[in-house]
Amino acid sequence: EWVILEDNLRVPSGASYPLSIRDTYRKIYPDFFETLNIEPIKNYPKIIGDAMDYVNTGGINVLLTPGRFNSAYYEHSYLAEKSGALLVRPQELTVVDKKVYFKNYNGKLIRVGSVYRRLDDDFLDPKFFNPESLIGVPGIVEAYLAGNVALLNAIGNGVADDKGIYYFVPKMIKYYLGEEPILKNAPTYLPYFQEDMDYIFNNMEKLVIKDVAEAGGYGVLFGHTMSAIQIEDLKSIVKANPRRFIAQELIEFYDEKCYLNKDLQDRKADFRAYVVAGEDVKVWNCGLTRYALEEGNYLVNSSQGGGFKDTWVMEL
Repeated sequence: EWVILEDNLRVPSGASYPLSIRDTYRKIYPDFFETLNIEPIKNYPKIIGDAMDYVNTGGINVLLTPGRFNSAYYEHSYLAEKSGALLVRPQELTVVDKKVYFKNYNGKLIRVGSVYRRLDDDFLDPKFFNPESLIGVPGIVEAYLAGNVALLNAIGNGVADDKGIYYFVPKMIKYYLGEEPILKNAPTYLPYFQEDMDYIFNNMEKLVIKDVAEAGGYGVLFGHTMSAIQIEDLKSIVKANPRRFIAQELIEFYDEKCYLNKDLQDRKADFRAYVVAGEDVKVWNCGLTRYALEEGNYLVNSSQGGGFKDTWVMEL
C-alpha cells in the first residue's frame, strides 16, 4: 500500500540522481533496460523545459542557482544543461524597468522570460524578503508581479510544504474537487485541536513527532526511541506551541534490498515522485528511491546520511 508522507512544492530536489545513475547503468549494461522493457526516463529535463516555455513571458529560460557552494549545485547544472535553460547565478541577473535580464560576459543584456529558481522565497529578493540575502536578485519580485517574468515554483508555494497544511490535504481534495484521495495520507494528528492533542499525549511513545518548520529529516522525533523523561519534556514543548508540530502513526517503510559492505541487506526506503504542472500535469515515470544506511533507521534523507537508487518502471 502506498501512503503519502509529505508534500514538497517549494524547491524539490533529487531528480538528477536517478538520471545520472541510469546514464551510468546504460553505459555498463547497454541492452539491459531494453531487454527487460524498463521505461526510459531521460524526458524529465524536457518536461521541465516545456513547463518553462509554457509560462515564459518573452525571453530566455534560466535556472537560478545560489552558486557552486550549494549542496545541490550538481543538480542545478545538470538540469540546466539537459533542459536547455541557461544556468545563472544571482549576480548575473539584473532588473531594469521591472524586466529581468541576463548579463553576458560582453556586458550585453539578454531578456529573461522564465526563471526556474532553486532558492527559497526568503533569499529570492532582498527588497521584498530577507534584506540580508546575498544570493537574491533585487527587484525580481517587482518584475514577477508586473507579469514580466515567470517564476517556477511560484512565490508562496512553500505554504504546501508546511506539514500542518498536509493534515488538511485530504479534506481539500474532498471539498474543492468533490473526490476521494486516490492515495492515503499517513494517519496524522494536529495538536492544535484538543482531541488530537489528547490522543498524541496518550500515545506519544508509538508516534512520530515532526516540527512543521523543519525539513530534510531534521526536527523528526520517534516516540519509541525516547525515554519517559524525554517524552514528558516533549509534551511540554508541544503544549506550549501546538501549531508547531504534527504527529503521525509510525509507517512501516518498505524494506529495500541494498548492497552494502559486500552483502545484500534490508534497509528502510521511501519514494519521491515528481509532478510538473505546465500546459498540463505530467508525472515523471521514474522518481527517487531513498534508503537509510543504518539498519532499522527510518530517516532516509540524504542530509541524514541516506542513500538513493534509480527506480524502474516497467513498460506494460
